[in-house]
Amino acid sequence: MTDPQSPDSTPRPAEGEASVPPAPAPPAYVQPPPAYNPGSVPPYGAQPGSGQPYAAAPPAAYGPAAGGAVPGKTLGIVAFVLSLLLFQLIALILGIVALVQSKKAGAKNGFALAAIIISSVTMVLGLIFLAIFLAVVLPTLAMGAEELYSFCLANGPGVYETNGIEIDCGEILDQ
Repeated sequence: MTDPQSPDSTPRPAEGEASVPPAPAPPAYVQPPPAYNPGSVPPYGAQPGSGQPYAAAPPAAYGPAAGGAVPGKTLGIVAFVLSLLLFQLIALILGIVALVQSKKAGAKNGFALAAIIISSVTMVLGLIFLAIFLAVVLPTLAMGAEELYSFCLANGPGVYETNGIEIDCGEILDQ
Protein backbone atom coordinates (compact mmCIF):
# COMPACT_ATOMS: atom_id res chain seq x y z
CA MET A 1 0.00 0.00 0.00
CA THR A 2 1.03 3.49 -0.51
CA ASP A 3 1.02 6.24 1.97
CA PRO A 4 -0.57 9.43 0.61
CA GLN A 5 1.57 11.44 3.01
CA SER A 6 4.88 10.05 1.81
CA PRO A 7 6.87 11.89 -0.88
CA ASP A 8 6.93 8.87 -3.15
CA SER A 9 3.24 8.19 -3.53
CA THR A 10 3.28 6.65 -6.97
CA PRO A 11 2.07 3.07 -7.08
CA ARG A 12 4.72 0.46 -7.75
CA PRO A 13 4.15 -2.25 -10.28
CA ALA A 14 3.82 -5.75 -9.07
CA GLU A 15 6.59 -8.20 -9.68
CA GLY A 16 6.85 -9.23 -13.33
CA GLU A 17 5.00 -6.21 -14.66
CA ALA A 18 6.78 -3.57 -16.74
CA SER A 19 6.98 -0.17 -15.21
CA VAL A 20 5.24 2.59 -17.19
CA PRO A 21 6.38 6.12 -16.52
CA PRO A 22 3.59 8.52 -15.69
CA ALA A 23 2.34 10.90 -18.44
CA PRO A 24 3.77 14.42 -18.19
CA ALA A 25 1.39 17.03 -16.93
CA PRO A 26 0.22 19.55 -19.55
CA PRO A 27 1.69 23.03 -19.18
CA ALA A 28 -0.45 25.49 -17.33
CA TYR A 29 -0.43 28.04 -20.21
CA VAL A 30 0.43 27.45 -23.87
CA GLN A 31 1.55 30.64 -25.59
CA PRO A 32 0.42 31.01 -29.25
CA PRO A 33 3.05 31.81 -31.86
CA PRO A 34 3.62 35.54 -32.36
CA ALA A 35 1.57 37.28 -35.06
CA TYR A 36 3.38 38.40 -38.23
CA ASN A 37 4.60 41.96 -37.94
CA PRO A 38 6.19 43.36 -41.12
CA GLY A 39 8.06 45.92 -39.03
CA SER A 40 9.82 43.16 -37.13
CA VAL A 41 11.56 41.79 -40.22
CA PRO A 42 14.96 43.43 -40.84
CA PRO A 43 15.60 44.94 -44.26
CA TYR A 44 17.28 42.82 -46.88
CA GLY A 45 20.93 42.25 -46.02
CA ALA A 46 20.71 43.53 -42.42
CA GLN A 47 21.39 41.10 -39.62
CA PRO A 48 18.70 40.86 -36.93
CA GLY A 49 19.73 42.86 -33.91
CA SER A 50 22.41 44.75 -35.84
CA GLY A 51 20.94 48.10 -34.82
CA GLN A 52 20.36 49.22 -38.39
CA PRO A 53 17.19 51.28 -38.68
CA TYR A 54 14.46 49.88 -40.84
CA ALA A 55 13.94 51.70 -44.13
CA ALA A 56 10.63 53.46 -44.55
CA ALA A 57 8.42 52.34 -47.41
CA PRO A 58 9.07 54.35 -50.57
CA PRO A 59 6.34 56.78 -51.66
CA ALA A 60 3.86 55.66 -54.28
CA ALA A 61 5.32 56.04 -57.76
CA TYR A 62 2.09 57.09 -59.48
CA GLY A 63 -0.98 58.87 -58.20
CA PRO A 64 -2.06 59.77 -54.72
CA ALA A 65 -2.26 57.41 -51.76
CA ALA A 66 -4.87 54.70 -52.00
CA GLY A 67 -8.31 55.87 -51.00
CA GLY A 68 -7.46 59.56 -51.36
CA ALA A 69 -9.50 61.79 -53.62
CA VAL A 70 -7.72 63.18 -56.66
CA PRO A 71 -7.82 66.98 -56.61
CA GLY A 72 -9.42 68.34 -59.75
CA LYS A 73 -11.06 65.04 -60.73
CA THR A 74 -14.64 66.30 -60.29
CA LEU A 75 -13.81 69.60 -61.96
CA GLY A 76 -12.30 67.66 -64.88
CA ILE A 77 -15.50 65.65 -65.30
CA VAL A 78 -17.59 68.85 -65.24
CA ALA A 79 -15.30 70.41 -67.86
CA PHE A 80 -15.59 67.29 -70.02
CA VAL A 81 -19.40 67.34 -69.91
CA LEU A 82 -19.46 71.07 -70.72
CA SER A 83 -17.14 70.51 -73.68
CA LEU A 84 -19.61 67.97 -75.06
CA LEU A 85 -22.51 70.39 -74.51
CA LEU A 86 -20.67 73.06 -76.57
CA PHE A 87 -19.88 75.47 -73.74
CA GLN A 88 -16.35 75.64 -75.11
CA LEU A 89 -14.79 78.63 -73.38
CA ILE A 90 -16.06 77.60 -69.92
CA ALA A 91 -15.01 73.98 -70.53
CA LEU A 92 -11.53 75.08 -71.62
CA ILE A 93 -11.00 77.23 -68.51
CA LEU A 94 -12.33 74.58 -66.10
CA GLY A 95 -10.29 71.87 -67.83
CA ILE A 96 -7.07 73.85 -67.45
CA VAL A 97 -7.79 74.56 -63.78
CA ALA A 98 -8.58 70.87 -63.11
CA LEU A 99 -5.44 69.72 -64.91
CA VAL A 100 -3.24 72.12 -62.93
CA GLN A 101 -4.77 70.95 -59.63
CA SER A 102 -4.19 67.31 -60.53
CA LYS A 103 -0.60 67.92 -61.67
CA LYS A 104 0.21 69.64 -58.36
CA ALA A 105 -1.05 66.55 -56.52
CA GLY A 106 0.97 64.28 -58.82
CA ALA A 107 -2.08 62.61 -60.34
CA LYS A 108 -3.28 62.18 -63.88
CA ASN A 109 -6.63 63.62 -64.97
CA GLY A 110 -7.82 62.23 -68.30
CA PHE A 111 -11.17 63.98 -68.16
CA ALA A 112 -9.55 67.41 -67.83
CA LEU A 113 -7.16 66.68 -70.69
CA ALA A 114 -10.02 65.43 -72.90
CA ALA A 115 -12.07 68.55 -72.07
CA ILE A 116 -9.15 70.81 -73.06
CA ILE A 117 -8.65 68.97 -76.36
CA ILE A 118 -12.34 68.78 -77.27
CA SER A 119 -13.09 72.40 -76.42
CA SER A 120 -9.96 73.68 -78.21
CA VAL A 121 -10.70 71.75 -81.40
CA THR A 122 -14.36 72.75 -81.35
CA MET A 123 -13.49 76.41 -80.82
CA VAL A 124 -11.07 76.36 -83.77
CA LEU A 125 -13.67 74.66 -85.97
CA GLY A 126 -16.26 77.22 -84.85
CA LEU A 127 -13.96 80.09 -85.79
CA ILE A 128 -13.32 78.54 -89.22
CA PHE A 129 -17.07 78.09 -89.75
CA LEU A 130 -17.71 81.69 -88.70
CA ALA A 131 -15.05 82.98 -91.12
CA ILE A 132 -16.56 80.98 -93.99
CA PHE A 133 -20.03 82.20 -93.09
CA LEU A 134 -18.94 85.84 -92.99
CA ALA A 135 -16.89 85.55 -96.19
CA VAL A 136 -19.26 83.52 -98.37
CA VAL A 137 -22.82 83.22 -97.06
CA LEU A 138 -23.41 86.73 -95.77
CA PRO A 139 -22.32 88.52 -98.99
CA THR A 140 -24.43 86.08 -101.01
CA LEU A 141 -27.45 86.90 -98.90
CA ALA A 142 -26.76 90.61 -99.21
CA MET A 143 -26.34 90.35 -102.97
CA GLY A 144 -29.58 88.41 -103.22
CA ALA A 145 -31.36 91.12 -101.23
CA GLU A 146 -29.99 93.83 -103.53
CA GLU A 147 -31.11 91.91 -106.63
CA LEU A 148 -34.55 91.40 -105.09
CA TYR A 149 -34.86 95.13 -104.36
CA SER A 150 -33.81 95.95 -107.94
CA PHE A 151 -36.39 93.48 -109.27
CA CYS A 152 -39.15 95.11 -107.20
CA LEU A 153 -38.10 98.62 -108.32
CA ALA A 154 -38.27 97.54 -111.95
CA ASN A 155 -41.67 95.79 -111.66
CA GLY A 156 -43.42 97.97 -109.06
CA PRO A 157 -45.54 96.92 -106.07
CA GLY A 158 -47.41 93.65 -106.31
CA VAL A 159 -46.97 89.89 -105.81
CA TYR A 160 -44.77 88.11 -108.34
CA GLU A 161 -43.61 84.53 -108.69
CA THR A 162 -39.96 83.94 -109.57
CA ASN A 163 -38.30 80.48 -109.65
CA GLY A 164 -41.24 79.02 -107.73
CA ILE A 165 -41.02 81.64 -104.95
CA GLU A 166 -43.72 84.26 -104.36
CA ILE A 167 -42.34 87.76 -103.84
CA ASP A 168 -44.42 90.58 -102.36
CA CYS A 169 -42.71 93.65 -103.77
CA GLY A 170 -45.15 95.94 -101.91
CA GLU A 171 -43.62 94.90 -98.56
CA ILE A 172 -40.04 95.07 -99.89
CA LEU A 173 -40.48 98.57 -101.27
CA ASP A 174 -42.13 99.82 -98.05
CA GLN A 175 -39.05 98.96 -96.03
